[in-house]
Amino acid sequence: MLSTVIEFSRYWFALLFGTMIALSFAGMAHTLKNYLTVGCFSIVLFIMQLTCLHIWGMDYTIRIYPLLTHLPTSIFIVVYLKRSWLISIISVFSSFLCCQLSRWIGSVAGSIFSSATLNHLGYILSVFLMYYILQKFVVKSVYHMLVRSVKSCLLFGALPAFYYIFDYTATVYTDLMYSGARSVVQFMPFVTAAFYFVFVLLYYNETKKQSALEFERDMLDSQFKQARKEFVSLKQMQQSAATYRHDMRHHFSLLQVLASEGRIDEIKEYLRTAQSDIDAITPKRYCENETVNLILSSIAAKAEQSQICFALDANLPETLPFSDTELCSLLSNALENAIFACEKIPDSNKRFIKLRMYSKNNKLCIDIRNSTKTKPKFVQGLPVTNEQGHGFGIKSMVHIVEKQGGVYQFSTTDGCFIFQATI
Repeated sequence: MLSTVIEFSRYWFALLFGTMIALSFAGMAHTLKNYLTVGCFSIVLFIMQLTCLHIWGMDYTIRIYPLLTHLPTSIFIVVYLKRSWLISIISVFSSFLCCQLSRWIGSVAGSIFSSATLNHLGYILSVFLMYYILQKFVVKSVYHMLVRSVKSCLLFGALPAFYYIFDYTATVYTDLMYSGARSVVQFMPFVTAAFYFVFVLLYYNETKKQSALEFERDMLDSQFKQARKEFVSLKQMQQSAATYRHDMRHHFSLLQVLASEGRIDEIKEYLRTAQSDIDAITPKRYCENETVNLILSSIAAKAEQSQICFALDANLPETLPFSDTELCSLLSNALENAIFACEKIPDSNKRFIKLRMYSKNNKLCIDIRNSTKTKPKFVQGLPVTNEQGHGFGIKSMVHIVEKQGGVYQFSTTDGCFIFQATI
């Protein structure tokens, strides 16, 4: 009687363990409601197994076990956890693979003591240990692998799926594994090794891609922060100009004193210095939008230093439908790329940047054209460069335009690079 209870307990714990691990791999939260739901679901499955065992016997029950347990568990994951069929099936296959260690421990214990009861007890005790280890160290990582991408899910699930098919084919539906054929016995180790090396290679490539994406993201974040700093600096310059204008009465008082004393040369020198200071901190006014005026004033000064002819036509309203930081990042990257390209041209007379900005139907339209020494290479419509530290500005520009639901285009014609965008 006791041996029968232990045997049926093994089947119950095997069912509960496999179901809980499959659901955990699929991302089930550890809540009382979920535990109660899974418990009731497992009881229903166990009753189905016992009914089938009573009617058709053990051999037939084992043969249709995938239909009695694995398929309903997959459906439960899809319906209850709202996961995809791919994640559901891979979770079930993976949990089946996790059951094998407990099965092996039980088999070893039964063989040593020549006792089927100790086989079952060894299995039951190892199930608790395996459940603890998997929940603490494995489940979260597996879930992230499954939901990361379809490719990652397939990559992770390939070996569990193959083992599931092989196990039922070679041990349940046929006796190939027990036939003693050398090719059959060595087949699974061969496949395991092959999958291992394929997994390592593919996972390495995925890791490289992920690292590259993270590096680009960090660079874009860095550029965005730099644009924010530049904008703050420009705002401070504007405030300095306002302060300087506010202090004009002090300058007039000093000039009046110098004039009353007839110190004309000192007056001239003071006016030259004051004019130079004002020019240095006063942004030029190109349109109604103060942010654009600040950015263009800064870029115009850089272009003048690099002996670049900078022609611009800006006709914009006072406000635009996106943040000043994004506008600063977009224009600064576009125009600094243009300056960088122009600086490569030896003849300064051939360096030019033409900017046209206007608002139409509540959309910002930008057209930037600049001379270039060499025609850039395009990949999927975007100019690319092999120069170290360059190329992230283009990605930052594209990110901002797409984020705002706009369209853009990069092109070249007659030694001229063109960037156009409507946002």
